[in-house]
This record gives sequence, C-alpha cells and structure tokens, in this order.
Amino acid sequence: MLGAPVWSSVRQGLSRGLSRNMGGWASGEGRKVDITGIYPPVTTPFTATAEVDYGKLEENLHKLSTFPFRGFVVQGSNGEFPFLTSSERLEVVSRVRQAMSKDKLLLAGSGCESTQATVEMTLSMAQVGADAAMVVTPCYYRGRMNSAALIHHYTKVADLSPIPVVLYSVPANTGLDLPVDAVVTLSQHPNIVGIKDSGGDVTRIGLIVHKTRRQDFQVLAGSAGFLLPSYAMGAVGGICALANVLGAQVCQLERLCRTGQWEDAQKLQHRLIEPNTADRTRRNFQGSWGLV
Repeated sequence: MLGAPVWSSVRQGLSRGLSRNMGGWASGEGRKVDITGIYPPVTTPFTATAEVDYGKLEENLHKLSTFPFRGFVVQGSNGEFPFLTSSERLEVVSRVRQAMSKDKLLLAGSGCESTQATVEMTLSMAQVGADAAMVVTPCYYRGRMNSAALIHHYTKVADLSPIPVVLYSVPANTGLDLPVDAVVTLSQHPNIVGIKDSGGDVTRIGLIVHKTRRQDFQVLAGSAGFLLPSYAMGAVGGICALANVLGAQVCQLERLCRTGQWEDAQKLQHRLIEPNTADRTRRNFQGSWGLV
C-alpha cells in the first residue's frame, strides 16, 4: 500500500503538470502525447523452470528493434502478465526500457483488479521507465463493472498516474467490453490519451472515433486482422501480435493506409489474415511462444 509521503509526492507531481515530449501528460503545445503507429505486444519468454528468461527477452527486443515500430507494449495479453509476480512485471518493464531505443515509446500494462493496486503498479512502472500505462478493465467482478464503476476506476488511476493512460478493452480475455459511453466520458480526461480496442468490432471502433472526435483521443486497433478497416474508421495505429513475426509487413500495411494507397493496402490486409489467425490459434501459454 502506498504510504502518505508517496501519495503526497504523486499529487505534487501531477499539480506541476508533467510534460515530457514522450511519456508526460501532454506535448509542449498542450496536446496529449501522440501514440500514433504500430506496436508489437512483446512476449514474455520463460525458461523450462517457469522463470522469466530475461536474456531471451532482450534478444527478442534487439530483433524487433530493426523494424520501424513506434514503440513496444509489455505486460499485455501477449506478455502473459497474469503469470508474473509484481516484481517480475516491474523487472520486465525495466529490462525492456534498457534494451530499447530512447526515441521509442514504451507502453506498459499496469492493470490490476483493484483501483489502488492499479495506481501503485502504474506509479512503479513509471519509475522503471514506462512512457504510458495501458490499463485493462478489471473483470473478476464483471457483473458489477458497469459504466459508472469503470469510469470511477479509470478516473482515479488517471488522476494519480504520472504518465499517460491508455484504456484497454479485450473482451476475449476479460469477458467485458469497455462500454462506448464510458470511453466517451473518459476521453475527456486530460491524462487519458486513447484506447486499445481488441474486440474486432469495426463498427464500435468507428463509433468511438466519431464520438470522441472533439477530444484529443486516439484509437489503436488490437490486432493486425482488422488493422485496415480500423484505419479506414479513423484509428491511428495498432498493437498487433502479428508484428512480432511479420513486423515489416504490418508496418508496410500501416504506411499504405496512412498514405491512402487503399487498393495495395487491401491486398496486403488479405494476405495477413491467415497468418494472423494462425498466430492466434497456435499460442501455447506459460511461455512457449518462440515467436522471434
């Protein structure tokens, strides 16, 4: 539990209006930090004895660093964070930050089941190098997780986080879709910069983009399988597991979409659907990915 001095220092930091170009509340012009681009959700390698293989993790980061990604995501679903202790989660963030280029963004999954635990994890991840916190919906009591409860949770986290917050909706794993009305309300918070939506409902993505158009709010597709239609609906990038194995192709699809080369983008999107599906179906959790 955070003691009074730590809570005080967090509040003091927020009152000063943190403003790093990458990882602060906003850019120097008062805009929220730009998270545009492609991010591979980095896997967490394990040894045969179920320990985190930090050597393999760093080796993977060096390979992934050869592609023009905007940054990296750690401790998402791909990172198997439920299998890690709190200290392991922080050590992974620290090792990745040390291994990656300083001009890349590091988005770290800090979500926990309670608001206080999420705040504490977010603060700790910021201290070890995360530029933004990606916060998954709490779901154990999903029946009570209505819009009001989720708005309260995310508002408290964003109020006390020294780094920007990215909402994370992944109903396949949580059984809970972050309601659109909650997203719209939360988009108005100065420290909530966007959402990773992994549900695959392009209509929903378009609705979120439309309803948050007056806010400086950014939508990231949660899979390469629907990256093109998400761009067509106004998304600004994607956090795509397929980028771990087909990084060049996923970045090429991003470039084609952003430059309006829709016919070529469609052809490439079609070619990526099957490998994306195969990537999803062959996952063997508890550390035996061997993707890169």
